[in-house]
Amino acid sequence: MKDAIEENWADQVKFLKELVRIPSDNPPGDCARHAERTATLLEGLGYEAERHPVPADLVEQHGMKSVENLIVRKRFGSGNGPTIALNAHGDVVPPGDGWTTAPYGGEEKDGAIYGRGVAVSKSDFATYLFALKALEADPAGLDGTIELHLTYDEEAGGYVGPKWLLDQGLSKPDLAISAGFSYAITTAHNGCLHLEITVRGRQAHAAMPESGVDALEAANAVLTALYAERHALGGTVSATPGIGSPKLTVGLISGGINTNVVPDRVTMRVDRRIILEENGTDIESRLIQLIETAAAHAVTGAVVECRRIMLAEPLRELPGSDRLIEALQAPAQAVLGVAVNPTGVPLYTDARHYTAAGIPTVLYGAGPRSILEANAHGADEHLQLSDLKAATEIVASALRTLICR
Repeated sequence: MKDAIEENWADQVKFLKELVRIPSDNPPGDCARHAERTATLLEGLGYEAERHPVPADLVEQHGMKSVENLIVRKRFGSGNGPTIALNAHGDVVPPGDGWTTAPYGGEEKDGAIYGRGVAVSKSDFATYLFALKALEADPAGLDGTIELHLTYDEEAGGYVGPKWLLDQGLSKPDLAISAGFSYAITTAHNGCLHLEITVRGRQAHAAMPESGVDALEAANAVLTALYAERHALGGTVSATPGIGSPKLTVGLISGGINTNVVPDRVTMRVDRRIILEENGTDIESRLIQLIETAAAHAVTGAVVECRRIMLAEPLRELPGSDRLIEALQAPAQAVLGVAVNPTGVPLYTDARHYTAAGIPTVLYGAGPRSILEANAHGADEHLQLSDLKAATEIVASALRTLICR
């Protein structure tokens, strides 16, 4: 397999650069063009790429513009062995400012590729595809099916990506590996609640503010309560290594009419990270109660409304995950020369949709020891080519173990 990876290495690097050079920012989530280009590249490499467009009304419901998910299936032997899904997402966060390279340039320098999405997670389109090619170079003794699930809404929650594929019955894998980094096998991650808070008042002339109801004054009380809660959350720590404490962030605020008008409405969006010991719906209820109480006590006449944008439960390890862990650990240590252990991470991914469907799942793929090291979701996001090659070899070896007769 190592020889096959070396033989295909130039093609693998070229493939990844092509993926990075096609924008697929989410928001706005207009990702069908990237999927079509990916499908064309796959076909050029000899694969049949199943195109699965998601209905426009469902895409719009989840705040996106276009989604077309791809599946590649390869059967080995009789195909009666296990089906292993490999899932990575092609949608990416917008690039933002501060880049010293072109965000969509796919530039290679100092042994790394730079560009938005190169680490999270277009890299694992390349990892998984070329691990599959390495298996095909030596298929003797294999029995089972490998599927690539290339999806496009992880940044919006995964509801019209892997969840949609599974709900439609388009795939029924026995095990799944989702995009991750090379130096740890992720078996758990936290969940996430996104909540929109709208505080309504009544506008009035700034010369007579007492004649109105100041929505911003009420919103200030809500913010004070939320930040007090944020600091209190640090006293709770998950028992699962790598998860840490619950987190709360107010990420967006908008409101007001003009400088000389009492604000009639303020809107905020809150991100609340949920650890494994918590229940998402309980956290949502308690947070809404906190918000409503703070607003009611602050300004007479102010009204607050809370709307769920997204609720993602944590990824929890299922029975059967040990097969994936064992299959990945031995080759990872052999290739990287360090122990690669199971752990949790303090973020959320669409991998949870596999475990929600009862499919044992871990996260493993190409990347450094941390999100910070790769500048993932930041300026100058990059991926060391050595990590890409190592992960490809490790995943290929794990797949061989999992579907070997």
